[in-house]
Amino acid sequence: MPDSHSAHALARVAIVGDGRVGRAMASALRAAGVDVQGPLGRGATGEDAELVLLAVPDAEIGNAAALIEPSRLVGHFSGATTLAPLAPHEALSIHPLLTVTGETSFAGVPAALAGSTDRALAAAHALAEALGMTPFDVADADRAAYHAAASIASNFLVTLESFAEDLAATAGVPRDALVPLVRATVANWEAGGAAALTGPIARGDDETVARQRAAVAGRLPARAALFDALVAATRDVAATREPAATRQPAARTGKVAP
Repeated sequence: MPDSHSAHALARVAIVGDGRVGRAMASALRAAGVDVQGPLGRGATGEDAELVLLAVPDAEIGNAAALIEPSRLVGHFSGATTLAPLAPHEALSIHPLLTVTGETSFAGVPAALAGSTDRALAAAHALAEALGMTPFDVADADRAAYHAAASIASNFLVTLESFAEDLAATAGVPRDALVPLVRATVANWEAGGAAALTGPIARGDDETVARQRAAVAGRLPARAALFDALVAATRDVAATREPAATRQPAARTGKVAP
């Protein structure tokens, strides 16, 4: 919960780093009524701020933090980086779980927070509250696992859909034809997690899976190993689901997986 110290910190915020994240954060905080300095160029010391937020590349966080005046709260927006590069400052981090492009609304966006002290963590929560975010705390020891999960959910999804797109193209099927299925699958997974799994693996239809594997090996041989790994992982997911007789069906939207 924000306290008087964190509320005071939000009264004077400086953002260092004039990239997409720095500009988006500065704009969103100003819209929320926060007095923001910046985005400032690299090398800023934050002498007129109580809270300095570093919107710089991960590799530059330590160097930027070393220039900040003592007794300031100092934070970063990195998902993968711990609080260590911000030492010896009281440190915090806030990582919005979305891709920042231009003017961005952070309202309702989940955000991973951390703080090296109670005051720093309270300031992170006050910042998230000012932006309308949905915060959750992630300890430094869990940072790599958290960030890997975010990468799997976002980056690897694009890789998988690119695989599907390339294979569909060999059959003359356009990418657009897959879009409703992808959207419905994500909606079903949101509603029911692993219960959203459908298709031949979930049904135990090994003959169909074998024909699919042959098609992949024949048309995209470089992706055969990926297909095999996905089949094995999907079988693991299917094995963890509740029996069909007791499982509540996922909320379905649009098309259902084949």
